[in-house]
Amino acid sequence: MRSAFPLVFSVTSGKGGVGKTNISVNLAVCLARLGRRVILLDADLGLANVDVLLGLTPPKNIFHLLNGEASLPDVLFPTPYGFSILPASSGMAELCSLSRGQKFELLDALDEMEDDIDCLIVDTGAGIGDNVLYFNQAVQRRLVVLTPEPTALTDGYALIKSLKQGHSVEQFDICINMSSDIKTAREIFKRLHNACDHFLGGVSLDIVGIIPRDPDVRKAVVRQIPFSVENARGPAAEAVLALAKTVSEWETPTSQDGNIKIFWKKFLGLE
Repeated sequence: MRSAFPLVFSVTSGKGGVGKTNISVNLAVCLARLGRRVILLDADLGLANVDVLLGLTPPKNIFHLLNGEASLPDVLFPTPYGFSILPASSGMAELCSLSRGQKFELLDALDEMEDDIDCLIVDTGAGIGDNVLYFNQAVQRRLVVLTPEPTALTDGYALIKSLKQGHSVEQFDICINMSSDIKTAREIFKRLHNACDHFLGGVSLDIVGIIPRDPDVRKAVVRQIPFSVENARGPAAEAVLALAKTVSEWETPTSQDGNIKIFWKKFLGLE
């Protein structure tokens, strides 16, 4: 039974190169296969590449919507994989020119999302820049993607620390990508958990996905096809499907306080 309101969550990372956007895209594919109505927001503003991974060329992006040049249906771009993308392609400067009245008009237009989707996936940029922190504050849950290497662990911790100390965010879901084996992935998670427990009291971490290193992933990227479509029975594809099943069981909002309009209010600086 679907909730009255959609689930809004980010896929984020402390550093680039960990496969964050690839996880976002394939998670959207798998959630759609599970019967969820999904929109993927490319929130890596200025370095948008969701469309590149999918081999698509949307004619409009989120800034046409924000500037009143297009309606939401004009900007939403359906993919062949059962979900739609809300693409971006430039920086945040356009937001500064919107009046408060225009922002509220935009919220009214976005209200139609409520009844049409089950999940909004927000693919953030990497790092601890303002935009990354901004989007991660606005969502209901945060999926932090790491790889089994020291820099990814250090930068992932820095992201969690910034959100905890600067914005009182305390709950994080962890996905270890490109892991050589389960033992290594769990060791990385344990190191992150111990660091957060020691230095950031009150942070809750949950490991929700381990995606193995898989040569099919690179092949799929080159072909601009989601790896969960290129080889649905490959180890990475099966692991993302398992992650999607976990995400589909996350509790969704039961009141207006957690709905998609709240996300957009935070995004537009109206809360």
